[in-house]
Amino acid sequence: MEKVAKFFKVSENEFLKEGQGDYSEIKLPSRATTGSAGYDFYSPVKFTLAPNETIKIATGIRVEIKEGWVLQIFPRSGLGFKYRLTLDNTVGIIDSDYFYAENEGHIFIKMLRRCSPHGRKRQCVRARRIYPLRNNGR
Repeated sequence: MEKVAKFFKVSENEFLKEGQGDYSEIKLPSRATTGSAGYDFYSPVKFTLAPNETIKIATGIRVEIKEGWVLQIFPRSGLGFKYRLTLDNTVGIIDSDYFYAENEGHIFIKMLRRCSPHGRKRQCVRARRIYPLRNNGR
């Protein structure tokens, strides 16, 4: 399998600009199994998300991608079914040149917890593991 991307941590200074979490808690994305379709991102902070709330998470991660490739971030299907979690912008797109942005290519994830169709308005979700990362459909 051709390697088209490599994950890194952003600098501690860049991470602390957002004021979230502990730099030492940043974990590089990884595949849960050899058959996983994508990489799982992890939140460096624990959080609780009630129905109809959103949260913006500074992952502390940047990715170097081969030119001509794009990384796409999708919600984990299990979290969507169980907790109605979605990405606020539906699909996250990380371009190959974002690695060189002023913010070091720091990847942020904004999640939305949709209201439960069964009226369970008090149930919240606590998470540290977020979403898989996919590359250009491969």
